[in-house]
Amino acid sequence: MTPDRRVRASGRIGDESANASGWAGRRLHFIGIGGAGMSGLALVCARLGATVTGSDRADSSYMERLRAAGLDPLVGHDAANLPDGAEVVVSTAIGEDNPELALARERGVDPIHRGALLAELCAEKRLIAIAGTHGKTTTTAMVVWALRAIGADPAFFVGGEVPGVGEDGAAANAGWGEGEWVVAEADESDASFLGLRPEIAVVTNVEMDHHARWGSLEELRAAFTQFAAPAATVVAPASGELDGLFAGKDLVGFDETSPGPARLGLAVPGAHNRRNAHAALAAIGSSLGPGAEVAMGTAAQALASFPGVRRRLELKGSRGPVSIYDDYAHHPTEVRAALSALRELEPEHLLAVFQPHLYSRTKALAEEFGAALALADEVVVLDVYPAREQPVGELAGVSGLQVAQAAAERIGGRRVWWLPETGSAERALAAELDRPGILVTIGAGDVFRLGEALVEGEG
Repeated sequence: MTPDRRVRASGRIGDESANASGWAGRRLHFIGIGGAGMSGLALVCARLGATVTGSDRADSSYMERLRAAGLDPLVGHDAANLPDGAEVVVSTAIGEDNPELALARERGVDPIHRGALLAELCAEKRLIAIAGTHGKTTTTAMVVWALRAIGADPAFFVGGEVPGVGEDGAAANAGWGEGEWVVAEADESDASFLGLRPEIAVVTNVEMDHHARWGSLEELRAAFTQFAAPAATVVAPASGELDGLFAGKDLVGFDETSPGPARLGLAVPGAHNRRNAHAALAAIGSSLGPGAEVAMGTAAQALASFPGVRRRLELKGSRGPVSIYDDYAHHPTEVRAALSALRELEPEHLLAVFQPHLYSRTKALAEEFGAALALADEVVVLDVYPAREQPVGELAGVSGLQVAQAAAERIGGRRVWWLPETGSAERALAAELDRPGILVTIGAGDVFRLGEALVEGEG
């Protein structure tokens, strides 16, 4: 990489009271700093007085947010990026062949996993940790939104960008408030949530999703039991679907009607979001204790203005008579929830553009993905976004075609497109967007760029 495209980064944000916490003497280098979780950790560490540097392979909106906060992340990985004497923070996505990580190991530096750093930060306050296969990002964001409405000022770590919670009303994925609570999304994908010690543990649901990490549903359920073990209170579905996982705990149940008002006037559609909202209210009620009816009413009312999280049923714009949405869904249950929510908007025609995420997940759940996508009137399936996987060994031959075939078998003769390449999909869709309705891009990869390109191509 040429020198003019690399900006050496070093930043410190904070005040004297923050610096007194012990973070001021630390130098932290984040490999993969542009990720949703890593960028939030970097911002908070800098806010607490640490010297923060970092790099990522590509630019992103998270990198822009780091720059706006006074940091200068490097684009591209290079051993020269690693400062002398720095602690190194990594996520599961960083391979051992990363040149910065390799140099750190040569220097005898043991990397800190992002989950361990999150646990260290969360130990500074009372912790509400939100876990679950689905809904944890939105539920976490709702807790932060509603706590602020009742006058609390929580620290928070969310695995997505939440409009309105940053400084001056900007979007943010993390912050360090002055209140007594920290609200954190707890990630089961790599078992890092087991390092947290929540006072209030929220579990939205438990399903198999990360098949490369968890060998069975029984193993995963046992991990959620371990996650909740330190908590004084566990918030879990009232339906009984998780009965037995939290024996002996102070258990607060939630469903679509309790606690709080029977009907919440949410701006975000879908039964899954109504459920998320009641989980958030249950967590807030547990943090406030008895006699907090007025505050709970205010919290419930505040959720009516909750704008949602970016990449969660996010309206990107329109192309002619078609509204274009994007959703991060990457599990059949999430795909079904997203399409069901869009059905509540009563579109004349609902077109789903799905990009499978991970070969292992696609192999395990292709049939279930096809069944979920059949809720749309028309389906386009792209090839798999590989992320950290390759289609070799047991995953050889896996592709999005299996999902397209499964959808075609269930969609009742309606049209299913197999368009592996994003470019060809964009060209094909641009010629079809003359019928009023909704197009939604779905997946945890880069499929959102296709929707953005369709919006930008208007006119």
